[in-house]
Amino acid sequence: MSSPTLRGRGAPSSAVPTRFGLALREADGDWLDGQEDIDGPGPKLRTTVTQEFPKTIVSFNRSPDIPFDRSLNAYRGCEHGCIYCYARPTHAFHDLSPGLDFEARLFAKPNAAELLRKTFAGRGYSPKPLAMGTNTDPYQPIERDYRITRSVLELCLEVRHPVTITTKSARVIDDLDLLAELARQKLVAVGISVTSLDPRLSGLLEPRASAPAKRLDALASLVEAGVPAHVSVAPVIPSITDQYLEAILAEAGARGVTSASWIMVRLPHEVAPLFREWLDVHFPERAGKVMAIINDVRGGKDNDANFFTRMKPQGVWADLIRSRFRLACRRAGIGQVRIDLDCSQFRAPSADGQLALF
Repeated sequence: MSSPTLRGRGAPSSAVPTRFGLALREADGDWLDGQEDIDGPGPKLRTTVTQEFPKTIVSFNRSPDIPFDRSLNAYRGCEHGCIYCYARPTHAFHDLSPGLDFEARLFAKPNAAELLRKTFAGRGYSPKPLAMGTNTDPYQPIERDYRITRSVLELCLEVRHPVTITTKSARVIDDLDLLAELARQKLVAVGISVTSLDPRLSGLLEPRASAPAKRLDALASLVEAGVPAHVSVAPVIPSITDQYLEAILAEAGARGVTSASWIMVRLPHEVAPLFREWLDVHFPERAGKVMAIINDVRGGKDNDANFFTRMKPQGVWADLIRSRFRLACRRAGIGQVRIDLDCSQFRAPSADGQLALF
């Protein structure tokens, strides 16, 4: 039997993963069939935010198939609730569910800018673009109150450090003043992911992310302000969102966007069963077809974790989407402009927060 879904949430359940030997969470014997008919609906699942104060904030990586070697995540968990999010399994490391916990039990790092300043001031630090939005969205709803992402951008502007942003939120426009100044100095590029043009479908896939039209408007605002803007058709979910590929690129091109990419849906670890459960709830009539195509492009598995091929799906279906993407970009006037950021202006701060004179 398919699990019910909570309004405004992406995951159908809060099952705890078993790969770390954690105990399963089950409702006790008092949870009777038809309980809602007797007692009425249960309490809403509310978002909670816990402040945490890590000792470091920048994650460095040596992955050969991603275009950055350092990233910063101001938050853990993401209220957008995207059912396909490849970052969901990170919550399992903390004995929390990659399902509903990931989108409802969030963690904020209010000292992120302070820690980043110490990293920038470190002996021998060499600047390269700092990626934000690689794991959880820097402009998810709680950024409105915490403003951690803004504080990081203020520091990057102060010390002239290049930064890239990936988001699904039109809230990025709240920082347009900083982004425009960073762009003037060739220090920022912003990518916005657009999954479909159907607000109802987006509401099922990514229930608390900005509506598709608002994301497209945000792209237009970035372009108008001179901020290098990139549209990412991501993820492409076969037989669910792939029908919108051409239209998304056409809309982005009409707004002056000159850079685009696409990513096939990835289903690592607990994301695969959560996604299958989501399909059974919302698209039971095509669930088998969707997973068959995903398995076909991932070498017969739900997910391919190998370097390079994880970012480059294989087979006829993948080749078809590549061809469609290239043709749609040409028609939209999107020429795959390379966005190069300037690392030469960086001025290391001192440990006490002042910029070094020399």
